Amino acid sequence: MRYLTAGETHGPQLTAIIEGLPSNLPLTAEPINFQLARRQKGYGRGRRMQIEKDEVRFVGGVRHGFTTGAPVALVVENKDWKNWTRIMGAEPLEDGDEAKRRMHRPRPGHADLNGGLKYNQKDMRNILERSSARETTVRVACGAVARELLAQFGIKVAGQVLRIGEVEATRQELPIDELIRITEESPVRVTDKEAEARMIAAIDAAKEDGDTLGGIVECIVEGCPVGLGSHVQWDRKLDGRIAQAVVSIQAFKGVEFGIGFEAAKLRGSKVHDEIRYEAGRGFYRASNRAGGFEGGMTTGEPIVVRAVMKPISTLYKALQSVDIDTKEPFTAQVERSDTCAVPAASVILENVVAWEVAQAFMEKFGGDSLEEIRANYNNYLKQVEQY
Repeated sequence: MRYLTAGETHGPQLTAIIEGLPSNLPLTAEPINFQLARRQKGYGRGRRMQIEKDEVRFVGGVRHGFTTGAPVALVVENKDWKNWTRIMGAEPLEDGDEAKRRMHRPRPGHADLNGGLKYNQKDMRNILERSSARETTVRVACGAVARELLAQFGIKVAGQVLRIGEVEATRQELPIDELIRITEESPVRVTDKEAEARMIAAIDAAKEDGDTLGGIVECIVEGCPVGLGSHVQWDRKLDGRIAQAVVSIQAFKGVEFGIGFEAAKLRGSKVHDEIRYEAGRGFYRASNRAGGFEGGMTTGEPIVVRAVMKPISTLYKALQSVDIDTKEPFTAQVERSDTCAVPAASVILENVVAWEVAQAFMEKFGGDSLEEIRANYNNYLKQVEQY
């Protein structure tokens, strides 16, 4: 199972093609649109989220509410395209015309300068339009499709914000449905109401200063069977694949599982999860410090992934840069930006992780139809039970 995305932040649409989904999976636009709406929410978002109302449209692979087994093609239109049609049009410029809104002062922290040098583009808009975090819209859409597959097998995905700037929320051990309910009601996706108020104040202060804030987000996946992923090759380890996918999200700079970096200061007896057995339940871990993974494979305990998002690079109080035409120092060009996108990043993390888990699920139990996969899954559960 794989997908490709295409499109620019101010282009006509964002497109994704998903290959490898089984036939007969119930699939409508509603759950995908729900995830897209979640991505657009959150305290600290910029004006772009007031313009766009992201909704998916299937243009292949879905008929009468079910997948057919063919590649699923989906698009999300950019409502702002009407204001950028001449600037971002595909048609060649006429003689004497100059590109509108040309980008020639790269923004520190963005792909602008590196991409301009790599692709020999003197208008760095050709870089920023694709490297923009707007691309995560269709990654969330693909993750939402993956969630529909996982839900058929009782696998649930949730997320929360643990830190924004210097404000840290108290992490609570909650049933996953309660975690989902509470974080959906929070404008910064936390369960800690006291921290919520301080986070909002910190975002307001950063906005007033023309600055931005980053943070830490967490994803939890509950209900995975033991044995997704593999120990036999480096690129089949599921925790490694999740880590790669997570740090590929724009502005994400680090990832950990379970207790993560805290393990460096603890003795082994305080790090590893003891194994227990109980009739009717089978093998399980007495704790979950490993975050649901051992040897690159799921243990059957909840997957717990945390990630660091740096402050957004576009500042209204712009940093110093160099004009690529004159080579003289200038302040960087400013595009529309969020003050803080950490709550949205929590949603993006959920859906990126969901995709990787679903991909590993299909590798383990794959078939051409949902019914074939279910039979494979049930046979495996019997095998594990009888071990």
